[in-house]
Amino acid sequence: MIKHAYSPAALLRGVAAQHSLIRQLISREIATRYQGTFLGLAWALITPLLLLGIYTFVFSGVFKARWLGGTNHLDFALALFVGIILHAFFAECLNRAPSLILNNTNYVKKVVFPLDALPWISLGSALAQLFVSYLVLLAAVLITQGQLPLTCLFFPLIVLPLAFVALGISWLLAATSVFLRDLGQITGFLSTALLFLSPIFYPLSALPENLQPLVLANPLTFIIEQSRAVILHGQMPDFQGWAIYLALSLLVAWLGYAWFQRLRNGFADVI
Repeated sequence: MIKHAYSPAALLRGVAAQHSLIRQLISREIATRYQGTFLGLAWALITPLLLLGIYTFVFSGVFKARWLGGTNHLDFALALFVGIILHAFFAECLNRAPSLILNNTNYVKKVVFPLDALPWISLGSALAQLFVSYLVLLAAVLITQGQLPLTCLFFPLIVLPLAFVALGISWLLAATSVFLRDLGQITGFLSTALLFLSPIFYPLSALPENLQPLVLANPLTFIIEQSRAVILHGQMPDFQGWAIYLALSLLVAWLGYAWFQRLRNGFADVI
C-alpha cells in the first residue's frame, strides 16, 4: 500500500510538480465543454450576457425592483448578477466534486496519474467561466455608470479565499463520494439552498441583526458583499476580514487534501 503524504508541504510540492499537467487538462476541459456546438467557446460569453439581460429585464423592467440604497432599477440587476456569478462558480465546484473520481475510474488504477489534481482541473474550469462573467459585469457597470471604479481590480484577490474553500470541499467530496454515493444527490440540494441562504437577492444589511452572524457563516456571504463593494460602490475591501477568511480557507483546503490523501488507497478496491 502506497502511503500518500498529506502535509501542507506535500500539497505545495504536488501543485508545483503537476502544474503543467493541470494547465493542459484545464484547457482540454474548457474546450470539451463546448465541443461540437456551433458557436463553440463563444457560449462562455453568450451565457452570462443572456443571464444579465434576463435579470435586467425582469427585475428592472417588470418588477421595478430597487436594491437597498440603490438609485435606479438597474442597481438591482447588477447587484443580483454579482451574487449569481459567484454562486454559479461555487455551485459548479460543489456539484462536480462527487463525480470527479467516479467519472474518471480509468485514472484510479494508474499509479502515475495524480488523482489529487482532478479538483484543481474542476476549479480551473469554473474560474475561467467566472472570469468571463466578470468581464461581462464590468462592461455592464461601465455602460450604466459611465466609468469603472479602480477598486474593481481587487475582485480576483477577493475571490481567492473562496477558490481555496471550493478546492478543499472538492477534495473532501471527491474522496468521500467513492464510498458514499448519496453525496451527489445531497450536493445538488445544498447548492440550490445556498442560492437562497446567501445574500444574492438581498443585501446582508436587510436581514435582522440576530440572523446576520448565521448568514455570515455561509462561505459565499463575505465574498459576495465584498465583491459588490469593490465593483459597484468603489469601496476598498475589508482587508482584516479578508485575511481571516483567507486563513480559514487555507485550513479548509489542507483538511480536504489530507482527507483525500488518507482515503485514496481505497478507491481502487471500491470502484
